[in-house]
Amino acid sequence: MKPTNTSSYNSRIEKIKIILKTPWNVSPIKFISIATLANILLYHLPLWSFLESLIELNSRGGLGILILLTCIQVLMSFLVFVCAYIITPLIIKPLLIIFAILNSFALYFTVTYNVILDRSMIGNILNTNASEALDFFGPKLWGYVLFFGLIPSVILWRTRITKAKRIILLGQATPIILACIAYIYLSSSSWLWIDKHAKVLGGMIMPWSYVINTVRYKSGEYQQTREQILLPPAESTNNEKTIIILVIGESARSKNFSLYGYKRNTNPHLSKTGILALRGSTSCSTYTTASLRCILAHQEPASFFATQHEPLPSYLQRHDVDVIWRTNNWGEPRLNIESYTKSTDLKPLCNNDLCEHDEILLSGLEKRIRNSNKQKIFIVLHQTGSHGPSYYSKYPIKHETFRPVCKTVDLKDCTAQDLLNAYDNTIVFTDYLLNRTINILKSFSGVSTSLIYISDHGESLGEHGIYLHGTPLTVAPKEQIEIPFLVWMSERFMEAHKISNEKILNRKNHSQSDIFHSVLSGFNMTSDVYLEEFDIFSQMER
Repeated sequence: MKPTNTSSYNSRIEKIKIILKTPWNVSPIKFISIATLANILLYHLPLWSFLESLIELNSRGGLGILILLTCIQVLMSFLVFVCAYIITPLIIKPLLIIFAILNSFALYFTVTYNVILDRSMIGNILNTNASEALDFFGPKLWGYVLFFGLIPSVILWRTRITKAKRIILLGQATPIILACIAYIYLSSSSWLWIDKHAKVLGGMIMPWSYVINTVRYKSGEYQQTREQILLPPAESTNNEKTIIILVIGESARSKNFSLYGYKRNTNPHLSKTGILALRGSTSCSTYTTASLRCILAHQEPASFFATQHEPLPSYLQRHDVDVIWRTNNWGEPRLNIESYTKSTDLKPLCNNDLCEHDEILLSGLEKRIRNSNKQKIFIVLHQTGSHGPSYYSKYPIKHETFRPVCKTVDLKDCTAQDLLNAYDNTIVFTDYLLNRTINILKSFSGVSTSLIYISDHGESLGEHGIYLHGTPLTVAPKEQIEIPFLVWMSERFMEAHKISNEKILNRKNHSQSDIFHSVLSGFNMTSDVYLEEFDIFSQMER
């Protein structure tokens, strides 16, 4: 009996091997149809979950929307895949394999962090540096790549597409395409609902979410590479020695600053400095590159994206200001300045643990300022700040005030408290860093000095099931939009501008648009582009 069983088992194994080795022969129309169906079933769990949270899928209206979205996906897939086959049959399989691999990555991020792959998120992804990208590479990611990327790719590669005339494929595909178009047209009663949720839906339909939005982002990026338009000349009303340091935070939200009323003491140092926390401060975007352009632009966010004017540092450099840019991050617009230094280039100036984390930005800074022969000095320090998902790696262990902390990039695997502890520790470290920066300014006794701190955007820590940032601004939660905006001024600075803490705090509803005009005012400079209503140091009532 045993030999018979063994023989039977071996026979089955051989049959399986033969099946795996034998290519599956399918016609082009069947191949495209199966690939389209597999794409809809494998990679759209977040989309179906989103629909289920808003509508009753078993109702007549819900079923209609479900069929409508399916028709949209079928239509887009057939149009692209049929056209690709008509151009050359050789491209269809490699194209689908690439989509399968990319879809597996996209599915991981949408499921794990509940992000939406719209244009802003694509910009966030494309501008992420190597060290930040590695933070996302956890075991769960490779599981997604294996089951949703590599296995489908092997199946696609083993499938043999039989030869067929292009006209035959076109004839077979046309009825399906026309049927989808007809259903979409007849479902006009659902168009308003689709339009209302277009940003979210468009960021979840794969692979078209990241394909179309990558094209959109690159198109906008190309516009930004055009020659920058110079702003009108500026004039100085006096030449008093003035030093302004702008610290640009990363992923910091005002909600977790004790200066804004947070129950935890995340600002033990700054609370003793007299620094001001400006209320009602919001970001113009939820991702770094767009927010940085907002912070450094002279225009309001509504009109900013349509122009390519020079940013604040370049403008000041042209007007005899010593501009010093130090970065432990990325994403700034094109700058025309003489002193631009990455954190890696600052390592020869640092010692001990100063070489790690954002504190490296302060290495040799006081000496650099003292060696300047300019009367006006503008320093920008761009932090890595509170960038996720590896919050635990963004601060030295000696600043780990709250424990235990989340130490995985799969944030859903952490308790809400552990995740909050890790994030709050990044705020504690930022508090320490800003206090050290203020002490550097205090060393210039009798000089008009000021520190301005503003974050590029906020961060989601699991509220509403959302993590990180990059959610489209129109649907972004307040955690990603409400940001800290802090201002410290020396006594001489306050005297020179005839401004009081009370005067500044009385103003409400600040934005990143305030930076350009406030810095100009801080340097006692006037220009045709200066807008007093955005100047936090002005005497104007808001």
